[in-house]
Amino acid sequence: MNLSINEIISVTMILFAIIDILGSIPVIIELRNRAGHIQSEKATIVAMILMIVFLFVGEKLLTIIGIDVKSFAIAGSLVIFFIAMEMILGIHVFKDQMPETASIVPLAFPLIAGAGTMTTLLSLKAEYQTINIVLGIIINLIFVYFVLKNVNRLERLLGKSGVEILRKAFGVILLAIAIKLFRNNTGL
Repeated sequence: MNLSINEIISVTMILFAIIDILGSIPVIIELRNRAGHIQSEKATIVAMILMIVFLFVGEKLLTIIGIDVKSFAIAGSLVIFFIAMEMILGIHVFKDQMPETASIVPLAFPLIAGAGTMTTLLSLKAEYQTINIVLGIIINLIFVYFVLKNVNRLERLLGKSGVEILRKAFGVILLAIAIKLFRNNTGL
């Protein structure tokens, strides 16, 4: 077991940008308004289970369906690219319907533990020790839980313009991550 503070910090920051829980505050507010209540604990636990299970069996699952990790990472980099463009430009490429019960779908999956997160986990597995990735996941999900529990307070604290600034800033970070993922997996 090779614990590394530098790896944990790197993984935590990468997952923080990918999960983008702060940039998702406007979506979470809309979900809470439509559903009436979001079960923060349930959403966080389900997202954690999905992420950790995918970290350990995602590559095997891809092999079973005949997809190599590089292809999955390139596809994921394109998804991340479009999500980043949505955040930066304020356009909507992905049109999701919001169900009446929102704690699991779309909150835990795909908002928190979506395709971009899963792709990133597989990419991180190639570069970092698994224990450091798991700790990065847990640190992020503690923060996710805090945000979910306090989304109304955060909205009042940040204001509409503050939420938009966060969304744009994390969009640029995601765009850089998408380009890095693409370059690393295509050899460009």
